[in-house]
Amino acid sequence: MKNMNSFIHSLICSCLLIAATPAKAKTTKANYPGATAEIYKHASGDDLYLYIFNPEGHDAAKDKRPAIVFFFGGGWNGGSTGQFKQHAAYLASRGMVAILADYRVASRQKTTPRECVADGKSAVRWIRKNATRLGIDANRIAAGGGSAGGHVAATTGIIKGLDDPADDQSVSSKANALALYNPVYDNSPEGYGYSRVKDYWKEISPLQNIDKDSPPTIVFLGTKDNLIPVTTAESFKAKMQEAGVRSELHLYKDQPHGFFNEGKGGSDIFLDTLRKTDAFLVEIGYLEGTPTEEQLKAASKSKKKK
Repeated sequence: MKNMNSFIHSLICSCLLIAATPAKAKTTKANYPGATAEIYKHASGDDLYLYIFNPEGHDAAKDKRPAIVFFFGGGWNGGSTGQFKQHAAYLASRGMVAILADYRVASRQKTTPRECVADGKSAVRWIRKNATRLGIDANRIAAGGGSAGGHVAATTGIIKGLDDPADDQSVSSKANALALYNPVYDNSPEGYGYSRVKDYWKEISPLQNIDKDSPPTIVFLGTKDNLIPVTTAESFKAKMQEAGVRSELHLYKDQPHGFFNEGKGGSDIFLDTLRKTDAFLVEIGYLEGTPTEEQLKAASKSKKKK
């Protein structure tokens, strides 16, 4: 009996020790040359970082620059903040404060798409709340992303609600413009990811929530995308225009999902999408002038090696 009591006591102590041990973080801080890192949120036992690329000579005490925050793709399951590193560095060279955002995903934090959206909104809210300190114009914050990251970006501009209740709700989480690369923006039964969001798909699907307050948007899509049909992109554009909102759609013949990444679609297509993104940002007043060939070449990994 004494041995049994001793065993139970040891077992209880072991359980208490395990419960008292902090959960190991699943996200590690990245190191991107030219970027500074700031924690915008702590959730699911992790610090979530923003990686900020400032334009050369940026004076946060005096400047009030437009900003863009990018969300990586990965099906809400995984992905890396580095996916849009080239875009961020390029847009910083053009005068924007460009930011890469980490957010929770299923493989690291066992989360659902709802948490991905909440983190996206938290990121935009944090940037706006810290705009003065960062030298950012709080009324010119764009969101960009690819695939599921495009979904996260789109929800920051279009979806009302699904904010993290722990956030300061007095600060808006709404992006003022969107740059979307083969985005997941239809979560209906006919769209992508319905089985994972079926209980709240009408709340989280951008296509079904477009209204006159939706921000100006540019979209890039390959005609051979096996996840996002061209008809979905055309429907999104039509609904945006019906609501009186500027919407551009650029289709790339025979290109698959993820084609906009230089490593998949090649440098020519990558640079073409970058030029069109730049032109869109110029037209809505976020950038000025035209990019130099040196700036564009610097953005391309393959052209750097030549």
